[in-house]
Amino acid sequence: MATITAADVNKLRTATGAGMMDCKKALVEAEGDFELAIENLRKKGQKVAANRSDRESTEGAAIAVVNADKTAGVVITLNCETDFVGMNESFVKMATEMANQALNYDSLEAFLASDFNGITIADKLIEQTGVIGEKLEIRTFEKLEGAFVGSYIHSGNKIATLVALSAAPAGADEVSRNVAMQAAAMSPIALNEEGVDAATIEKEIEIAKDLLRQEGKPEAMLDNIAKGKLARFFKDNTLVNQDYIKDNKLSVANYVKSLDKDLIVTGFKRAALG
Repeated sequence: MATITAADVNKLRTATGAGMMDCKKALVEAEGDFELAIENLRKKGQKVAANRSDRESTEGAAIAVVNADKTAGVVITLNCETDFVGMNESFVKMATEMANQALNYDSLEAFLASDFNGITIADKLIEQTGVIGEKLEIRTFEKLEGAFVGSYIHSGNKIATLVALSAAPAGADEVSRNVAMQAAAMSPIALNEEGVDAATIEKEIEIAKDLLRQEGKPEAMLDNIAKGKLARFFKDNTLVNQDYIKDNKLSVANYVKSLDKDLIVTGFKRAALG
């Protein structure tokens, strides 16, 4: 029987994140073969993942990161089952490392298939399901590009956002962060009116008309009044038209223009747990 030292156990624990006793048992079963021990731990993870496949993973960490030149960003959620795990420092660290890797890929599929310290992201999730004992998954993967991209992560890593600006003047970092904070707090459904799908617009018009009928308004007046209510809907629910949360005398669009008259928001991404 191979001699298993404390250093061997610690090495395996560092490589996999598994518990000390699990690592010792895996090394004993593998007769000291380090790679076989890792494979055994992964198999344990696969078994646990299968057993927990029907569990809800609504907690975790929402992470937004941008590249070095601030021209692209990605937002992901690494989901787990409990808030206890989601708030764990090592869990958030792993989520952040994965988000930084996600910057290099344009799709969730390519990201999940990419190498993460010797195994794919997908296999790492399975492995850590075995280590942690909770279902883990990447539920959100959104990428954003622009002349300048800023980010914001809400306290507790519950919401993460990205905002793209049309240019990168001095002060763009602060403005993009403030608008990203707006997107986190106010949960807009689209960037502007053009981004709202036709089905949503039709639904809002019908709701407005039904309410007006209940108020006894004449049928001939409904279309015009409903258009006014739709305009209010756009103001409340599209990012650039919302009142800026730090100064409600300004719309978000006008706040951005206060830095540069030609500056506009060109896109945003928002990810939230739950």
